[in-house]
Amino acid sequence: MGITTEQLAEALGLKAQSLRAAVCREGHYYGLRPRRLPNGRLMWPSDSLQRLIHPRAVEVAK
Repeated sequence: MGITTEQLAEALGLKAQSLRAAVCREGHYYGLRPRRLPNGRLMWPSDSLQRLIHPRAVEVAK
C-alpha cells in the first residue's frame, strides 16, 4: 500500500506541507516520488523512511 503524507512528515519531523511543496516544485522529495491518488492525495512508498535514512542499503537490497 503506502503511507500518507502526514505519516511521513511526522516520522521525518516536518510539516506535511513541506513534502507537498517539494513534490509540487521538483516532482519528488529527495528522490522519493509519491503516487497521486484519484482524490488528489499523495501516497508514498512503504519504505520511504528507510530510503531516506539508509539510501544505499535499500539500493543494494533491490
